Amino acid sequence: MWTTDHDLAIIEPRIAELVRELTDAPATGEVAGALRPVMGQVIDQAVSSSEGGKRLRALLTLAAFDALRTDFPGSSVSGTDDDARRSMVDLACAIEVFQTAALVHDDIIDESDLRRGKPSAHRALEQAVHSGVIGRGLGLMLGDILATACIEIARRASRGLANTDAIDEAFLTMQREVEIGQVLDLGVEMTPLDDPDALADASLNVFRWKTASYTTIAPLLFAFLAAGYGPDEARGHALAIGRPLGVAFQLADDLLDVIGSSRNTGKPVGGDIREGKRTVLLADALGAARTDERGELIAMFSADRRDETQVARAIELFGSTGAIDRSRERIHALWLASREAIAELGLDERERRLAEACARFIPEQLR
Repeated sequence: MWTTDHDLAIIEPRIAELVRELTDAPATGEVAGALRPVMGQVIDQAVSSSEGGKRLRALLTLAAFDALRTDFPGSSVSGTDDDARRSMVDLACAIEVFQTAALVHDDIIDESDLRRGKPSAHRALEQAVHSGVIGRGLGLMLGDILATACIEIARRASRGLANTDAIDEAFLTMQREVEIGQVLDLGVEMTPLDDPDALADASLNVFRWKTASYTTIAPLLFAFLAAGYGPDEARGHALAIGRPLGVAFQLADDLLDVIGSSRNTGKPVGGDIREGKRTVLLADALGAARTDERGELIAMFSADRRDETQVARAIELFGSTGAIDRSRERIHALWLASREAIAELGLDERERRLAEACARFIPEQLR
């Protein structure tokens, strides 16, 4: 049986290998010598941007595949000889490369300076070429190249798996859903604050499109398809398990932004508040706040910036209005829905492995 540590040891170098190959110019033509340095900088940045992260999506893809394969328990095929498992590793890597592409673009949209403790891709390229305009342009194109590269990785991987055409279609659908999700995410920031229910509904909808689509639904769908389930059945199971799980994952991430610690999350507490993000937490607080408190929150989140005193006050109001407790309730209910969908698969002893893989997305204290 493959372990998480074993899979991580395979995934990390494989991502670097695939990214270096597929961000370079194809063999259909030559890159002029004077232009090779900037091409090399982009390739190196592609590899650097692809490093790190928890690899939750890749690990879910592999763990679900292992749990769903009917031949997996007691299989006489070893991990090194199992061609389907190797193809599944590459498909899992394709999801991670797609995420890197999305994050590169996110950082340009958000004008973020850092990603995973290092300069964000466009900032690193700005420094490398000593030009803000060209650096941002290179960052934008790097995101595009990675988005194309992940399709090729998935296309190659699907050739060694069941339901090849359905996997290809699912990968492209995943990309389109996330792109729609990014559009909707920007739209949420223009949602009025005087209708908390509409804001909560809009935010939760973004979670489904932007987060759940590639974080939980697609990894599960790929596993079901590769394990031999029919496309319609595979999608039904992936949605039943992955949609509530993905929404709960994003809710938990937003909640930890205000109740977690920088040491555990790696991010400063209250980051979403500083950025003025329209979150479900904010919507729930607005809906339950007294009139004066609601006015205070609206003024705070309508301003161009929030200082540390305001961040602390917003967190205080999220607690006193019951918004934090409401998020805990939402997360718990969504986890139960996902867990029930797993139980309905009738996997017997393999159910535990799939449930454990899904549980990684939600901290134990919030399940």
